[in-house]
Amino acid sequence: MSFACVFPGQGSQSLGMLSALAERYALVRETFEIASEALSFDLWNLAQQGPEEALHRTENTQPLMLTAGVAVWRVWRLQGGPMPRMMAGHSLGEYTALVCAGALDFATAVTLVAQRGRLMQGAVPSGEGAMAAILGLEDAQVVAVCAQAAKGQVVEAVNFNAPGQVVIAGHAAAVERALELAKKEGAKRSVLLPVSVPSHCQLMQQAAQRLQSTLAMTDLNPPLTPVLHNVDAEARSEAKAIREALVRQLYSPVRWVDTIQTMSRGGVKTVLEMGPGKVLTGMNKRIDKGLLSVCVQDAESLELALASTQGEH
Repeated sequence: MSFACVFPGQGSQSLGMLSALAERYALVRETFEIASEALSFDLWNLAQQGPEEALHRTENTQPLMLTAGVAVWRVWRLQGGPMPRMMAGHSLGEYTALVCAGALDFATAVTLVAQRGRLMQGAVPSGEGAMAAILGLEDAQVVAVCAQAAKGQVVEAVNFNAPGQVVIAGHAAAVERALELAKKEGAKRSVLLPVSVPSHCQLMQQAAQRLQSTLAMTDLNPPLTPVLHNVDAEARSEAKAIREALVRQLYSPVRWVDTIQTMSRGGVKTVLEMGPGKVLTGMNKRIDKGLLSVCVQDAESLELALASTQGEH
């Protein structure tokens, strides 16, 4: 197989997501019904009607995005889409990849990521944490800026998303100081992200410890397709190693550039983003212009993706 599948995380959600795909394929709504039953509330209604504030609450967004990715994947397989050479997911999307690779039961994953969201939300009091994207600096410059801005607080480079696009996270005041320094260093642009949780930094250590207890009781199977993990862009097949990577992921950087480069070195020519938003597709094009990147989120993009992987079974 010369293609890979990737799954988006938080930030790709929007009101009305996957409505066009659901009109064509009943399997989308059926997938959301399984998730709604696991959570005891109507996830599809939230995705379509809102309210928007609830849509963006971490504990809701995580099961919502996981379900959206799984729904697209199920339609892909229903329409004869082949298995990819490898998979990955951005942050929360890593759980989606593990479900689609057969390593994690879907309903179990829905409740697991809802809890992950609650633990993350509860780790830092509201307003005390922040995340921001810095554009136009080298990775090493951003790391140096964070070290200089910390002043006894936490601020770290947490998402290496694409060349010249790094996300930082930590205490709100330290993030603000880092943005000032980044501007002086020549950053083209820096923007605070509308999130309530400073993900992937040391402030998530406590949440990670609690998540570890839940993961210890969660059944995991060897993935049918290799899943590259965020912490080091490497695949794992042992349940213990997968659990450990998921725990570390919560307070470690998402190494997305490394992930896409590993795929490319492994012979991948096409990367399909399964789910709404096109966020990863945009980043992937900037990481490796030689890759064909397609976001599968409606009937039209599904047809394009099926055509681009024809003959691969």
